[in-house]
Amino acid sequence: MKKNGKTLLNLSTKTFLQVVILLFVLMLAAIVLTYVIPKGAFGTTADGEPDFLAYTRIEDASGIPVWKGLLAPFLVFGSANGLELLMLSLFLVTVFAAFQVMSDVGGIRALVGRVASRFEKRKGLLLAAIALVFMAFGAFLGLFEEMLSMLPIVTALCVLIGYDSFTGFLVSIIACGFGFASAITNPFTVLTAARIIDANPMEHIWYRIVIFAVMYLLLLGFVFLYVRKLKKDPNRSLTLAHDEALRAAGTAQDGALSPENEKRISRIYIVFLLLSLALIITCSLIESLRGVTVVVLIAYFLIFGLLAGFLSAKAVKPVLKSFLKGVVGALPTIVFIALASSIKYIFDEGSIMPTIVHSINTLVSGHSPFIVALVLYAIILVLEFFISSSTAKAVLVMGMLAVVSVPLSKQMLVLIYTFGDGYTNVLFPTSPVLLISLSMIGVDYFKWIKKSAPLFLINLALVVGFIALGIAIGY
Repeated sequence: MKKNGKTLLNLSTKTFLQVVILLFVLMLAAIVLTYVIPKGAFGTTADGEPDFLAYTRIEDASGIPVWKGLLAPFLVFGSANGLELLMLSLFLVTVFAAFQVMSDVGGIRALVGRVASRFEKRKGLLLAAIALVFMAFGAFLGLFEEMLSMLPIVTALCVLIGYDSFTGFLVSIIACGFGFASAITNPFTVLTAARIIDANPMEHIWYRIVIFAVMYLLLLGFVFLYVRKLKKDPNRSLTLAHDEALRAAGTAQDGALSPENEKRISRIYIVFLLLSLALIITCSLIESLRGVTVVVLIAYFLIFGLLAGFLSAKAVKPVLKSFLKGVVGALPTIVFIALASSIKYIFDEGSIMPTIVHSINTLVSGHSPFIVALVLYAIILVLEFFISSSTAKAVLVMGMLAVVSVPLSKQMLVLIYTFGDGYTNVLFPTSPVLLISLSMIGVDYFKWIKKSAPLFLINLALVVGFIALGIAIGY
């Protein structure tokens, strides 16, 4: 077992401060907006559900108290979404701790070493296959946050076969985000939105499959363009320093494991990872389990993460120390989650979200179907910046569209919603998963935005094109 003080999630002070300052500035802006935008409230239906057509202006109401806005990162855990945020925080900490153990006992190196040897001469095929699998997870099962648990494995594999951690980030987290938005049967966007608006989610599914294929090719083109530049000049890697440390750790581990132990440990963690994937898929497919997926995964990574470590190291004390080291190393992620979630909390407490939605919604009436579609898309993008939860936005947006008369089919409304909800999960700074993923590979947010700008500009053009084509063919 390795003896070092490094954690799997190594956040530099610069990266941590950049993210914290960015989110804090957005939080301050949200506080100011509660004093600028008029307050409002939605009515309620007879069964107690929000009535998005019954908007009421609240007169003579002040913005959120400044002290309350500044304490939002703490108060948000006591809000209606507090339990969900707490579970997400525990999930991430538990996952990072389990993978810290896996790294320290030699599991990551042993596992990726076997995969790398099998694809030594087919590296491009391996990248394409990984990206397709992760996109499928997002498109069919609606997985996203859960895939953070796979990031250390994929990045280590990409480094070992001659690429870098940024490549692994692209074919795992970004691929999953693209799949989430290029949704085919995503239960959190397609199925939820369709159910709310009373649409058949399987009708014209071929169009969403075409979109999935096009977006997959777009992402794959971006990945291969990056790795081609990387092959010509390895110093152009966005994760050069991070990967040098990763390679050094792997080299040190080579001498610590005998071939027999490496084979034994790889088998243990193959079972560990396959069981975790099976658990994720099972919880995603069974509707009654979807709401407790995170809780189930917390228990799994806590119990079986330690058990796999004990079996690999054949010791208890060093594994417990490694697990604790992973917990401590992952604590900054809770800061990111709290700050990112505070913005919606401030808007809710300041009673300005209903006014924003009501005001933008008035732009829909009286325009052509294409303009209406673009306005709706813009509405969802604005809401996505403040509300990262797909289900919460579906209830708000689709509940409103279910009773509003617009010149668009129900299938097109669902498609617009999935477009607006998904791609920004890997773009907006209010996405905790994006910020945590970038932190894990040592890339700051602004560098990511600069690097990914061409990808998302083409993506936006394709989205607008698919909306226009869908309206033209009567989708």
